[in-house]
Amino acid sequence: MISRSLDFLSEWLAHRKGLLPILGLMLILANLILQFLYPTSWLTETNLCLHVGLIIAIIGFLLSPVL
Repeated sequence: MISRSLDFLSEWLAHRKGLLPILGLMLILANLILQFLYPTSWLTETNLCLHVGLIIAIIGFLLSPVL
């Protein structure tokens, strides 16, 4: 089951190579906007969107040549 899921995900991402970096950049920009809208929120104090977006973008840049 995991093997089939990974095969499907790899085939799906192969046709959309820039999706993960764009998604990561959108999360980073969302973190920037949230910093101004809700400065005392838990989400902005931990910079969760920033860190998750950075990890997704780096993984996307690393996977794009392989796919």
